[in-house]
Amino acid sequence: MNPARWLQRHLQTALGTLGTLSRQPVATGLTVLVIGMALALPAALHVLVQNARLAAGSFEDVRDFSAYLAQGTALVQAEALARELEARDEVGAVTLISAEDALEELRADPGIATLILALERNPLPHTLVIRPAEGLDNAAIQALADSLGPPVEMVRLDMDWLGRLAALFDVLRRAVLLAMLLLVSAVVIIIGNTIRLEIQNRRQDIEVMKLLGATDGFVRRPFLYLGLWYGLLGGLVALIVLLTGLAALGGPLDRLAALYGSGLRLTGLDGRTALGLLLCSLAAGTGGALLAVSRHLAAIQPRV
Repeated sequence: MNPARWLQRHLQTALGTLGTLSRQPVATGLTVLVIGMALALPAALHVLVQNARLAAGSFEDVRDFSAYLAQGTALVQAEALARELEARDEVGAVTLISAEDALEELRADPGIATLILALERNPLPHTLVIRPAEGLDNAAIQALADSLGPPVEMVRLDMDWLGRLAALFDVLRRAVLLAMLLLVSAVVIIIGNTIRLEIQNRRQDIEVMKLLGATDGFVRRPFLYLGLWYGLLGGLVALIVLLTGLAALGGPLDRLAALYGSGLRLTGLDGRTALGLLLCSLAAGTGGALLAVSRHLAAIQPRV
């Protein structure tokens, strides 16, 4: 078949099925709204998990650990050690807190300022705050901490907290994936049932077309485009619902963050998530239509 002719037929079918949907605005609107709401929920959970990861500093802040140098270590030696560690591949950044800076910070606390004045000498050591490189797992972080030798006297690293936080986000990711699978399956069933009803309503037309020699592909094509339109429109509704929800939550969350002195901001829907949502809705729509067509259309045969 001529490619231009093939494209023209598909375009005519696509526009024709869109016209069919527009002639049933109430039924189409309700179906699309249900599909959009079902798809918006897993997308919203995904966005919330991403924001939770950002709120936790994407593990960056909680992965930091402190290395306390031995008393009497010279500041020059501490600075050299900081530069040496920062040059290692497994280290992202190193911050040196000198003993004098730490003491000055304590003096600023009115609760213990009097005790600090009573000290004859500075009891605090120089401290290195080490941030592991991005992508380093818990075992590698522990190995990095264990590799620190003199003049490091003590390392403070809470691996239990890192493990609990990683496990929590793993559970959340799996919960979002499970919700997405269940709700996309529900969308496939909804669209498949809608296409099945459309097939039954047009049973006589299908029998006549088959009696006149119409191929299975010709008869099947409009129903597949119906499923595609349902999926696309449902995905667009899901995007609108999600963006509206994020906009509604943005203001209250900003005020809450301001009350707690936090810089937390709700991250909106990124292009990758939006594209994934639309592709998922298109796949669900086409899959539901294909499932209904393959099951019910073959059962309709012309009665001679």
